Amino acid sequence: MSPATAPLSHTMPGHHGAVRGADLNRRSSSFEGRFGRMFRTLPAAEFDEKILLKLGQAMTSAPDDKPTPETEVDDEENTGISAGYTYLGQFIDHDLTFDPASSLERQNDPDALVDFRTPRFDLDSVYGRGPDDQPYLYRTDGLHMLLGAALKGNDNDPNARGLPRNKSDGTEPARALIGDPRNDENVIVSQLQAAMLRFHNRVVDTLDSPTFEEAQRMVRWHYQWVVLYDFLPTIIGKDTWHAILPHTLKGTTVLQDPPQIKFYQPQKDAFMPVEFSVGAYRFGHSMVRPEYRLNLKMKDRLPIFSTTGDSLVGFRQTPDNLAIDWSLFFTMGPASKSGPNRVQPAYKPDTSVVNPLGNLPPSVAANPASLPQRNLLRGWRMGLPSGQAVAAAMGITPIDDDSLRVGKATEADKKTNPKLKDISPLFEENAPLWYYVLAEAQQQFVKDETPIHLGEVGGRIVGEVMVGLLLADSHSFLRQNPLFKPLDAFKSSGGDFKMADLLKQAMKA
Repeated sequence: MSPATAPLSHTMPGHHGAVRGADLNRRSSSFEGRFGRMFRTLPAAEFDEKILLKLGQAMTSAPDDKPTPETEVDDEENTGISAGYTYLGQFIDHDLTFDPASSLERQNDPDALVDFRTPRFDLDSVYGRGPDDQPYLYRTDGLHMLLGAALKGNDNDPNARGLPRNKSDGTEPARALIGDPRNDENVIVSQLQAAMLRFHNRVVDTLDSPTFEEAQRMVRWHYQWVVLYDFLPTIIGKDTWHAILPHTLKGTTVLQDPPQIKFYQPQKDAFMPVEFSVGAYRFGHSMVRPEYRLNLKMKDRLPIFSTTGDSLVGFRQTPDNLAIDWSLFFTMGPASKSGPNRVQPAYKPDTSVVNPLGNLPPSVAANPASLPQRNLLRGWRMGLPSGQAVAAAMGITPIDDDSLRVGKATEADKKTNPKLKDISPLFEENAPLWYYVLAEAQQQFVKDETPIHLGEVGGRIVGEVMVGLLLADSHSFLRQNPLFKPLDAFKSSGGDFKMADLLKQAMKA
C-alpha cells in the first residue's frame, strides 16, 4: 500500500533459475523473516500477461490536465481517510518488508524469498543496526538520532529538519543516511522518516536519564500503539477492527478479550504472507493523489512526478522551502473544509489509480512503467489465488461478476465503468487479488461523499497480519506489557494518542 515507488523495492533483479516447488500448492514458510502464504491450499489464479496488461491499463485514469482547485470539491477524494495515512502506510510497509532478491521477470517461489526486513514493528528502518554498529546514524552520545538540514515553509514548526545526508561532490547524489533507503523515495515519506527521528529524540529528552534501549523501546511501543489504534481502524474500518480486537468494542483489555485471528496462523515464527505484501496491502496505490500541498508558503501544489518542474520525487536533498505542515495531512485541530489550509483527503481505495502512476519515470521503474500493470503481473507470478477464492476460504460470499467494475468510485463514472469480465472472460469468477481488494472496497460507494475503507476480505488480511505480527513479536507491547498506555505528556487533550499526536511531539524536538 504505498505511493508510486513503494512496490519497486520488491522487484529488484536477483538470481535466476528453476522455480523450486512450482508444482506444489501447499506452499508456506513458517520461519521468521521469510515470505509465505496465508491460504496454503488455494490454487494460483490463472491468467496470461496480455489480459493483465489490459486490466492495468483500464485501471489507470485518464490524464488530468486541469486538477480540481483547492476551493472546489474533488469527487475522487475519500472523506473518511486523510492523505497522511497513505504515506504512514508506506512507512509501515518499509518497516515490515524488504525483498531485494525477487524479480518481476520470473515466477517467484515465496518459500525461497527472504524478507530482509524483519517482519516486526520494530522501526529497524529508523534504527538500522543500532549505535554500536551504525554510529553514523547517531549523535556522539549514542542516544540521540542525527538530523538533517533545516527546512523552511511551516511557521508552526520552526525546527523542521530533513534527513541527514552525505555531502554531494556534484557527481554523486546527497544520499540519505538512514536505516532504509526507501524512506527517501519521495519528499513526504522522507519527512515522515525525519519526524520519527525527532520523535525518538523527544522521547530521550522526556524520559529520566534513559539508556538507548529504554528510549528505543518506548518509541517502538508508541509507534505500535499508533498502528493498532489509529492506522488500523482508519484503513480497515471499525467493524473489522472490532471483530479482530474485541476488547476495543467491549471496553475491556486485550488480556480479558484476546484478539480473534482466524486466517493468519504461523505454525512457528511469524512470516510475511504474500497475500498481504503482494496483494491486499497495495491498496494504498489507489489512494495516492496526483499532487499535494506541503505547506501554506507554497504557491501551488506539487505533483508526484514532473518532467517540466519540481515534484515530490526523492533520493535528493530536499529543497529547503518544502517543510511539511502535517496539519495538511492529518487532523491536528480545527481546519477549513476547503482552501489551501484544509486537511487533504486521500483518494478513494477503488479500482482506479491516478494517471502518473500508469507512466512512471525511467528513474523509478523499467518496463512496464505502469504501476497497476506491475502489481498485477507481480501477483500472478507469485501465484496468488483469486480474490473470489480467498473470499470463499474466509466464508465470505464472493462479489458477483456484474458488480466487479473497473474505474473511479464517483457518481460521474459509476454508470460507465466497464465490468471486469468484459475486459476478458478469463476474469469471470477469477479476479486478481489486488484488484479484488480494491473492488471490494468500492462496493461501499453510494455517492461522492461516502467514506470508503477496506472491505471484509482486504480488511481481514491487513488487520490479522498486523495484529498477528505484534502478537508474534516477543518485544512488542502486546507481549511485554499488554496494559501499556502512551505517556500522559504525549496524549491529546481528549486522552488519545494518534499519529497526529506523535507528530506534535516530534515537532518539540
